[in-house]
Amino acid sequence: MKKVLITLCIACVAISAYAVEIPKQGFGVHIGWAQPILRLNDPSGLYPKDSLVNTTKLNGLKVGLVYDASYIAGFGSSMGINYTFAAGGTNWRRKNNITDYPQIKDKMLYHELEVFVDWQYKFELAKETYIIVYTGPSIQCGLAFSSQQDERDIDGNIKQDPSKTVGYYTTDDYQALKRLNVTWGLGAGFQYKQYFLRGGYDFGILNPYKNTTFIGKNEDRYTRGRLDQWSIKVGMYLWYEK
Repeated sequence: MKKVLITLCIACVAISAYAVEIPKQGFGVHIGWAQPILRLNDPSGLYPKDSLVNTTKLNGLKVGLVYDASYIAGFGSSMGINYTFAAGGTNWRRKNNITDYPQIKDKMLYHELEVFVDWQYKFELAKETYIIVYTGPSIQCGLAFSSQQDERDIDGNIKQDPSKTVGYYTTDDYQALKRLNVTWGLGAGFQYKQYFLRGGYDFGILNPYKNTTFIGKNEDRYTRGRLDQWSIKVGMYLWYEK
């Protein structure tokens, strides 16, 4: 199934790349806000199977290059490459429900490159003014995903817990992530002349976690999740054929 999805995404990229002979084209840059969302289902056996027990939201910057081509009337595609940097963390919280201390908090950093293809339709409102709707896949490659959990005691002393981290590890830790992620996005936008605004949501298709079982302790419990992403971008075409 994974091979089929990846093949489909590569085919979308290849078909869109063939659009270089289409008369209406544009090449530009965009920049904006991104919110990667890492979801983790319960791997410990403490909750019902596949219970969603953790959602980590990061906020950051997305910047990239975009190529736009129109095929027939308002139908076309937009493709390109993006770099995303995001960071985030939690406030201090109780480690357990029995006592106020110790307390813990998490800090995370995320770097990622992605190639995207959006199939789009532009509804012309007025001359050179459009409403855009689009959908399509993206292939993401994680460059770095590091996290740190700090623990604070009642006296204010802080120590780090290296076992409570998420990242691209070679070990079988249940929070070890794969570098490759495939998403499918939905979005809308607005364009006036060579300026545009786009925003949407990308749904993770692949399970981002390496380990499918929690280190063999509970074979009926699974490490499952998704790596989704909100984004909104503003940009301009440096070269655009009307």
